[in-house]
Amino acid sequence: MTILDIMAESAPLTIALATLLGLLVGSFLNVVIYRLPLMLQREWQQQCLEFLQCDAKSLKVEDPIPEHKTFNLLKPDSHCPVCKNPVKPWQNIPVISYLLMKGRCGHCKTRIHWRYPVVELCTALLSGLVAWKFGATPVTISALILLWSLVTLTVIDIDHQLLPDNITLPLLWLGLLLSLSDYGLGTTPTDALLGATVGYMSLWSIYWVFKLLTGREGMGYGDFKLLAVLGAWMGWQQLLGIIILSSLAGAIIGIVLTIVAGRDKNIPMSFGPYLAIAGFIALIWGDTINAWYMVTVAGQ
Repeated sequence: MTILDIMAESAPLTIALATLLGLLVGSFLNVVIYRLPLMLQREWQQQCLEFLQCDAKSLKVEDPIPEHKTFNLLKPDSHCPVCKNPVKPWQNIPVISYLLMKGRCGHCKTRIHWRYPVVELCTALLSGLVAWKFGATPVTISALILLWSLVTLTVIDIDHQLLPDNITLPLLWLGLLLSLSDYGLGTTPTDALLGATVGYMSLWSIYWVFKLLTGREGMGYGDFKLLAVLGAWMGWQQLLGIIILSSLAGAIIGIVLTIVAGRDKNIPMSFGPYLAIAGFIALIWGDTINAWYMVTVAGQ
């Protein structure tokens, strides 16, 4: 009997293993959340400098393009941003190390942001919820990939109002490809293609109507791509519910932040996190919500 057979017969074991895996993956997601935007900024800066240098030849300006040290998702090794001391393996255990070190660097005692263990813990709990929903099946693997990507996109968008193409575009193609296999979420290729198209075009249309009426941009192109991703993974049938849920989540959280935290209403608010929240709700309870709507609201 293989481990997969054992997991298939024991739902608690499947959930526990998925939760543990989510805890470990959450630690890596913190690295991606911090480093990927910096990697993109450096890349864009380098491209701009190269363009300016080439354009400045006629002016006989030969400013050298600064070279950066190796900086990617793997290098340099994890270290304290203040004292630069490397993080030892025992100091890098998700959540546990944070608690043991009382939320401070083991060397210089600089406070570590509370968000790191929160991302790890949320990723772990949500991964367990995915395993509870789909069990020890190939679909769980796909759903976990989607979940981890949504967590990463949510925090990056909160920090930088950015939904990187490095994540959304591969995720879009993966969703379309999975609709052709048994590893997908049960979405047919036709529904996936329609979901991606309708998802992108619906927000794109809203964007342009709002811009023509007000002269301002109400959302970014990354939001279009993220909804296209959710449509490709879950089909066009889930899009209306996702849009409604994301709008409700945005309205409720926006009101709470304005009243409780005194947030300035004129500051732009990222919409990506609300799409991600609604997308995850649709992933777990989408069919139940649609069935309830058809019976209760539509009367069918």
